[in-house]
Amino acid sequence: MRNTLRLLPLPLCIAFALPAYAADDNDDWGLCPIEDAVPTFGDAPDPVGTPEQRIEQPTDIAGDALAGQKEDAVFQGNVALNRGDQFLGTDKLTFNQDTGKYVAEGNVRYQDSGMRIVANRASGDQNTDEHQIEDLRYQLTERRGNGGAERIELKGKQGALLGSTYSTCPPSQRAWELRAHRIDIDTEEGMGVARNAVLRVGKVPVLYVPWLMFPIDDRRRTGLLYPAIALSGRNGFDWKQPIYLNLAPNYDATLNPRYMSKRGAMLGGEFRWLYPQGNGLVSGNWMPDDKLPENDPDRYLNRPDGSPRPGATLPGSNRGQVLIRASHNFSRSWYARANLGWISDTHYLEDFSNSLYGISNYSVQSSVGLYGRGRGWDLGLMADHQRLTDYTLTEESLRYNRLPRAYANWTRTFGRWFETGINAEAVRFQHTSDLRNAAGFEVKGEGSRVDLKPYISMPLEGAAWFINPKLAWRYTAYQLDRGLATQLAQQQAQVIAGRAANGRPNPIPAGLVDSLYDDAPVRSLPISSLDAGLFFDRHTQIRGDSYLHTLEPRLYYLNVPYENQDDQPLFDTNDMTFSWGQLFRDNRYTGADRQTDAEQLTLAVTSRLISESDGRERLAASLGQIHYLEDSRVTTAPGGQIIEKGKSAWVAEVSVSPSDRWNIAATYQWDPKFRRQDLASLRARYLIGEAGVVNLSYRYRRDLTEQADFSFLYPINQNWSVVGRHYYSMLDHKPLETIAGVQWESCCLAVRLVGRRYLRNRTGELNNSLQVEFELKGLGSAGQNTERVLRRAILGYDRDDLYLVPPSSVTAGEADNSPDPTL
Repeated sequence: MRNTLRLLPLPLCIAFALPAYAADDNDDWGLCPIEDAVPTFGDAPDPVGTPEQRIEQPTDIAGDALAGQKEDAVFQGNVALNRGDQFLGTDKLTFNQDTGKYVAEGNVRYQDSGMRIVANRASGDQNTDEHQIEDLRYQLTERRGNGGAERIELKGKQGALLGSTYSTCPPSQRAWELRAHRIDIDTEEGMGVARNAVLRVGKVPVLYVPWLMFPIDDRRRTGLLYPAIALSGRNGFDWKQPIYLNLAPNYDATLNPRYMSKRGAMLGGEFRWLYPQGNGLVSGNWMPDDKLPENDPDRYLNRPDGSPRPGATLPGSNRGQVLIRASHNFSRSWYARANLGWISDTHYLEDFSNSLYGISNYSVQSSVGLYGRGRGWDLGLMADHQRLTDYTLTEESLRYNRLPRAYANWTRTFGRWFETGINAEAVRFQHTSDLRNAAGFEVKGEGSRVDLKPYISMPLEGAAWFINPKLAWRYTAYQLDRGLATQLAQQQAQVIAGRAANGRPNPIPAGLVDSLYDDAPVRSLPISSLDAGLFFDRHTQIRGDSYLHTLEPRLYYLNVPYENQDDQPLFDTNDMTFSWGQLFRDNRYTGADRQTDAEQLTLAVTSRLISESDGRERLAASLGQIHYLEDSRVTTAPGGQIIEKGKSAWVAEVSVSPSDRWNIAATYQWDPKFRRQDLASLRARYLIGEAGVVNLSYRYRRDLTEQADFSFLYPINQNWSVVGRHYYSMLDHKPLETIAGVQWESCCLAVRLVGRRYLRNRTGELNNSLQVEFELKGLGSAGQNTERVLRRAILGYDRDDLYLVPPSSVTAGEADNSPDPTL
């Protein structure tokens, strides 16, 4: 029989308390068996709706038999109560509608959208909102987690769990378990308090917490976050205790007091805000009295060989860092961005970082700007400033500040044949260096530059061909201060007088500098190019597999007349690295201070094998070379090395993917004129099983670098794996980073032991560390964050990162300022 009654909410759901143990469920549960502490209920319908929607739903009670009066109804035999996403099943349910008291006895089963519970008995009073559940087991459904409790007592918005347990491990593999004598719950405040909590790994208690307050819902609250603890030879005992401040729904703050026994106290923090049009963050660290410089002065004042470093001084004891990031969207087309960074001294990033990435950049760039973007156009008005972060350099090595910079790019198609556009930029360059040469003029002067590049092209293409003739005109004008203009005139005069060529102090002819002096140089010249290519393809078979085989010859012609540009400064211009892309560019310099002259022709060809079964490119091979029909005389320095008539280095690139597990790529440059190797690069990756990976790379560039990098994650079996990396500089004859480690992982527990030797600072000092991490999946981890180190060192350690490239440099705000794990 069936009877439908309007009941007050039956608060048997204790999901508000039990998931409070759990951390964000981002862990890997692939090793877990399909096993639940509480199996699904065959007679329960699938949960419908959400906990918020259940309040408005009626309660439907059904059973095999109904006895007693209406005021004291007794449901017996397969009793089922349904209300929204809730289900309660029991052998017997007694309910008194006058007093509001109920008793559920025998095979009590409860289910909602978040959990399942089985219990021996449940009773309560709906009128006073008091309830009690005895001898229960539960299984979370939205995340992994299960456990039990001797008794649950609920009264209104208050509740208590007595003798409760929690674990993410299945019952048959109880690797760890959290037990608490009593947990008090306040749903109105959204907080819980655990008393006498013990964490057990296996049967061994490893952590006892007499009192712990924690949130039980998603509301943000002011309070303590989990601390970070480390021990290192440089910092000593290191304790960082984050304090979260919930200031408003759309902004908050976190304070990070930190104590290092060998260095002193430090205060860090961040303030975040969010609104419909944008967001922002202000963060910083301040250490009023850092003992590190006075404890180890030789590291700051001397070179690694012990000799004094000229001009070296100890950084001040008052040290800090500030970062400001903000964005605001005015509309779909207009937005503003700011990224401002400051550090107190050039040793800061090195002293507060524990990785290569914290010391790889020599400057902090601060920028702020207003930007717009639309169909066929984009523009910006911005400013940026450089601050030195490398104590081995001087401010003279910094890039120029651009205060301000405006740029605009516009393009439009006319009819079916033509495309026209313009690239424009106006910049005011300034420099922080105030060094002066023997003549008393600033070595790094100031100036303004306007660069305009209108163009028109006629891109034509068909199914198997394309051709794109293009004509551009580049106009660049400067306004230089007196010191910089005079310095440029002196450099030109030295070349003319032969001083730069033979090294002898030949006198500069009288009046030559004055004749060359120009504080407003101008460059104006045409740029013409033709880019054309063909596409040939055929169907072929290799070892029974069908492929589409392509042959793609390409021709690129460039003509730019010569114009002497020695009277122009070098604000933001350098030689581009010669590569495959450089074969098809109209300038071999970055920035606008130099426009190469050219009468050259590039001949290149690419061939591909594309699998017809899945569309993947299994092979791509490219070969190209520039034929210089005339000398290219424009250089970045007066009297610099020109490119003589002839042929450039051959550029070859090959990428092979013989299977979904293998990927091999190589780049090679060979200069036939000097019969020498300019560049060689090899990258190989092999995927092992579902998680393993092996990476091998070699990089050589003549006179600059030669490095080899070997890294791997090798699974021995389902539980054990080994990790390693050897990153070696052959030019310096020393390792940059060496890692060796072992990992053990089960369904719900992981242990990692990692030894690491790495480059600690810019002077080449190596440091050793030993890191141990215990991870209780679904709860958290103890020890150092080894996963962060391994993800950086081993590309593919996490398969989600397989196609990412590790960062080669950082700004001040991105430096890793985590506690130093060195032992």
